[in-house]
Amino acid sequence: MENGGAFAANLLGFGRMLRRAGLPLGPGEMLAGAEALTRIDLGDRRQAEAALRATLVHRREHFEIFDQAFALFWRDRSVPTETMEGDLGDTAAPAARRVSEAAGANATSAPPQTERRVDAALTVSTGEQLRKMDFEAMGAEEIAAAKREIRRLTLPLDARPTRRFRPDALGRRTDLRATLKQSLRQGGEVLEIRHASRVSRPPPLVAICDISGSMARYAQILLHFLHAVTNDRDRVSTFLFGTRLTNITRQLRHRDAEVAFQMVSHIVPDWSGGTRIGEALDHFNRDWSRRVLGQGAVVLLITDGLERGGADELARLAAATDRLRHSCRRLIWLNPLLRYAGFQPKSQGIRTMLPLVHEHRPVHNIESLRSLVETLSAPQARGRASRE
Repeated sequence: MENGGAFAANLLGFGRMLRRAGLPLGPGEMLAGAEALTRIDLGDRRQAEAALRATLVHRREHFEIFDQAFALFWRDRSVPTETMEGDLGDTAAPAARRVSEAAGANATSAPPQTERRVDAALTVSTGEQLRKMDFEAMGAEEIAAAKREIRRLTLPLDARPTRRFRPDALGRRTDLRATLKQSLRQGGEVLEIRHASRVSRPPPLVAICDISGSMARYAQILLHFLHAVTNDRDRVSTFLFGTRLTNITRQLRHRDAEVAFQMVSHIVPDWSGGTRIGEALDHFNRDWSRRVLGQGAVVLLITDGLERGGADELARLAAATDRLRHSCRRLIWLNPLLRYAGFQPKSQGIRTMLPLVHEHRPVHNIESLRSLVETLSAPQARGRASRE
C-alpha cells in the first residue's frame, strides 16, 4: 500500500476522535481495526465501515456515535467541513453533539482553543452549570470535565460506635481487666485505674448498580464516583447487575481508573442488556449479604426501578428489597428518574420498591452526588433510619 503511512495516521486520528466522543478504545482495538482493514476491499466504503464497527465498538449505545463519527471523519473531501458538522448539529440526539464536539477537538488547527475550553469548564459560572447538567445531556467535553469533578468528591461516612474498646486515659469506661493486669506487676496493689473508650469507625459501604440499557449512560459516569470512593476509603464493595449480579470490588481497587474499567469490562457480560432487579437482589442477599453487610453497613441501590417481570418477579423484588432493608442500617435508593419535576411512581417495580427503602434520592448530575455526600457525612440519629 503506497499511502500506508498516511492511512495509518488517519486511522489513529479516527480513533482519537472516537475516544473524545466517549468510546473506550485502546491499542488492542486499534490494532484489530487495522488488521480487519487488510482483509477487505478498501475501495468499498460499506466494507470498511462494517470492519471498523465490528472491531472498535463493543456496546450497542455506541453504534450511533460510531456511525456519525465515521460519516464525518471519512467524508467526501469535496463537501465542506462546516456543512457536515452543521448536519450533525441539527439533530437533537446527544450522540450527534458529542461527535461534533469530538470532531472539533480532533482538528489539528486548534489545539490551544481546545485546551482553553477544557479550562473554562471549571470556572465559577461554567462550573455551576456543569454541576446542574444532566449526565444524559452532556457532550464529550462536559463528560470529561464531570469525571474530573467527580474524582474530587470524598465520602467521609458518619462514624458509628463499635463493640471494640481501646486504652484511653481520658475514657469514661473503667477497664478492669487492664487494671488488674497492671496491679499484678505492682505486687497486687491497685495503684492506677485504667480506662478505655469505645472505638468508632465509618460503616461499610455497599453499592449495587444497575447497568441495563436504560441505566448504561448513568452507570458509566457513576463508576468513576465509585472508583474514587473505593480508592479513598476501606470497606467498600461494588456490584453491577443487569440480568445477573457481578462483584467488581477487586477490579475497582486498581488505582488507574482506565485499567480498572478495562478489567471490569472483561468480567461483566450483560452491560446495556435487560434487567432483573428482583433476581439480582435475591442473589446478593443469598450469597453476599452476610459477607459485606456487617457493622451497620450503608447500601446504595442505583437503579431506575423499571422491573419488567410479571407478578412473580414483582413478589420476588418485594421480598428481596425488604430483606436487604433489614440487613443494613441504611438503604438509599438512587434513581435518575427523579430528575423529572413531575415524577410519579407509575411503574409497578418503582411502586413495589418505594415503601421498602429508607431514602429515595436523585442521581443524575454532580449536584445530586454532592448532596448525597453531604447526607451520608452528616451525623444521623440512632435507631431506625428515616425516610425521605
